[in-house]
Amino acid sequence: MSGAIGRRLPKRNDPRLLRGNGHYVDDIDDSGALHAVVLRSTVPHGRITRFDAGPALAAGRARLVLGPDEIERATDAIPLAWRLPGQTTQRIDLATRTARYVGQPIGVVVAASRQEAEDAAELVEIEYERLPAVVGIDAALADGAPVLYPEAGSNLAGGIHFGDPADELARIIEGAPHVVERRLAVQRICHSPMEPRGLLAEWVAATAKLTVWSSTQSPHVVRQELAAALRLRVDQIRVVAPDVGGSFGGKVTLYVDDALVCLAAMTLGRRVKWIEDRTENLTSSYHGRGQQATARLALDADGRFLALHAHIHGDVGAFTIQAGSGPFQVAALAIEGLYRFPAAGATVTAVHTNSVPTGAYRGYGMQEAAWIRERLVEEAARELGMDATQLRLLNMIRPDEMPYTTRTMLTYDSGDYPAALRRAAELAAERTRASSNTVRRGTAVTANVEISGFAPSALLEMFQIDWAGWEGARLRVNQDGTVTVFSGVISLGQGIETALAQIAADRLGVPMDLVAVELGDTATATYSDLSSQASRSLALAGGAVSRAADRMRARMHGLAASYLGGDVTFDGTAFHGDGKSISWRDVAFRGWKGWGRAEPDRVQLEETVDFDPPAITYSYSAHGAAVAVDLETAKVTVEDYWTISDSGVLVNPLVADGQIVGGIAQGLGIALLEEVVYDPATCRPLTASYQDYVLPTAADVPRVALEHRCTPSEVIPGGFKGLGEGGTIPTPVTIANAVAAAVPAIAEQLVTSPLSPHRIWSALGNAKGEERTWPPCGTP
Repeated sequence: MSGAIGRRLPKRNDPRLLRGNGHYVDDIDDSGALHAVVLRSTVPHGRITRFDAGPALAAGRARLVLGPDEIERATDAIPLAWRLPGQTTQRIDLATRTARYVGQPIGVVVAASRQEAEDAAELVEIEYERLPAVVGIDAALADGAPVLYPEAGSNLAGGIHFGDPADELARIIEGAPHVVERRLAVQRICHSPMEPRGLLAEWVAATAKLTVWSSTQSPHVVRQELAAALRLRVDQIRVVAPDVGGSFGGKVTLYVDDALVCLAAMTLGRRVKWIEDRTENLTSSYHGRGQQATARLALDADGRFLALHAHIHGDVGAFTIQAGSGPFQVAALAIEGLYRFPAAGATVTAVHTNSVPTGAYRGYGMQEAAWIRERLVEEAARELGMDATQLRLLNMIRPDEMPYTTRTMLTYDSGDYPAALRRAAELAAERTRASSNTVRRGTAVTANVEISGFAPSALLEMFQIDWAGWEGARLRVNQDGTVTVFSGVISLGQGIETALAQIAADRLGVPMDLVAVELGDTATATYSDLSSQASRSLALAGGAVSRAADRMRARMHGLAASYLGGDVTFDGTAFHGDGKSISWRDVAFRGWKGWGRAEPDRVQLEETVDFDPPAITYSYSAHGAAVAVDLETAKVTVEDYWTISDSGVLVNPLVADGQIVGGIAQGLGIALLEEVVYDPATCRPLTASYQDYVLPTAADVPRVALEHRCTPSEVIPGGFKGLGEGGTIPTPVTIANAVAAAVPAIAEQLVTSPLSPHRIWSALGNAKGEERTWPPCGTP
């Protein structure tokens, strides 16, 4: 082995990206291409009564305008992959005749330039019969609320229950010595990738082939959904993802506007380009989160957990997208975290509102579950007068109980959860700082388990989720001895191409510079439905690459042995045996000539492995935060942050650290700053620019202390586990618990994120009443 695994190597694409040599969709040569602008609804709810493209076409600027009639004649619906029982919407139609949110795509205009297309779009005349609209879960469920789908009779979009029966949970909770109940909410958020969505589509009539360069996480999903929507064979479409400037779940699927741009290219027989602007990204791209829950935690007199139940209401927006209910279902499945519950469960109810549909966002349901669970545990400790860490340790799953199956049927594979929490608590004790009369300080630690390596195909079939969970890898030793690895996962800035090269080099025993990794092109990549999402790319693609490399290593050793005779050894550049040597390159050359092979019908030096994991693997972590709350401004500052993580075998600790710190920065933004806001009266978005939607800056993020532990996965070759979401999941609730420790008088009110100055100021006012003085520092 080369020892490449475990080395802190810089990401391979860093030099060119940092020098401005990235190759994103907008960098592709678009000479001769036409440009598209998507026509979007200007009303939150209304029937389209008139769509007249005549003025735009008569002005001579628009080359093409497609409205609902043209779109309906040429397309079918986009299929949905993950549905709730009783789900109201079963597909996504490309032709929109009833708009249900501001920003919904209803047509497309194509012109010679983006500016001309925007000018022409203003000339398209669209009239609506306005209908009543509603935003917000509570408003949508209120008696007499406007209904988005009258045929459904309400705004309920479907529902499901996981775990012990709700009536049994109610019985246990009602008889418990102590119960903590809270109504906890997580706001809607925008993905805000560095690079918004965009694509360049080319239809060649002579070959009847569509090529799409897209900023996407999932090229194969885009390909198959385009085939369904545009009535093409899958093999007529090639999807290429060049450099992708971030996603965080916002680019995992095909959007209606993506399909409309491709339809325009097919209609014109030309290249058509569309790049989303930032306002579109904030107000039209699918949002994340948007959940509220009523949750109850029951404990006995000694603090042992008896039962946990949460009723989760998820805002799916105007319609359910391909996996729109998925985050709320994952929140229910992950509700128990790493604690031992004799009884637990969660009920999910999805709700339609006249707002942008919601979908995957980094931490996908697990952050929402952590917000519910860890706030309840912290509040239980406060009410019982117990140390919060000791309460957690009292109820935490021990290493000798592994594998452990929760009440919602998640089976944790391995780890020492208490050890990580104890270490985080030790670091908290070292980071305690004094408060003053105007600035109160507090620390908190929380614990979390992360679903990674998602998911066995049999599990997806059982849940009736129309995805493939397996991951493939193809590894080729070329004639010159270089190695090429092909995978279906995508590089989004997480360094996966570097990590896969390290795995291949390590398992083959060759230098890293021999290995190249090819990603993102459906013409060459191995098939992948889920690709780079759900903390799975390294675990599953890495597992497949590891097995493929092991097979290739055996073949190369066999070819060398046939030439040298007898047993051989390999030093990273040459094979040795029987007093002779032959280089790796020469063995590859002989192999492609077919000389010395052991199998008569097998010549090519290529190995393909399809890896379907036997089970999910789970990473875990403990996080700690130290915060300062300014009582005069109500501003919360995170002064220190630390984490102890166990993600199995780390292929590249440098990349792992970057992923965790980046995730923590995102979690801090969700905890304190970011929030999608709609005007409840007009149902229009109010956060349409970064003047209104606030992101964290470098000044908001403290230095993060990182420690790693290693419990290798027993279900993934190489012992890898995912970590892409682990930094984000517990961060908001860790910060909230630290705020509760800093100002205990407002702890009970810390139920909704973000903890903005407005919310903290309101909580301080509620706690003080009319009193404007606070007790001396250190007084509870």
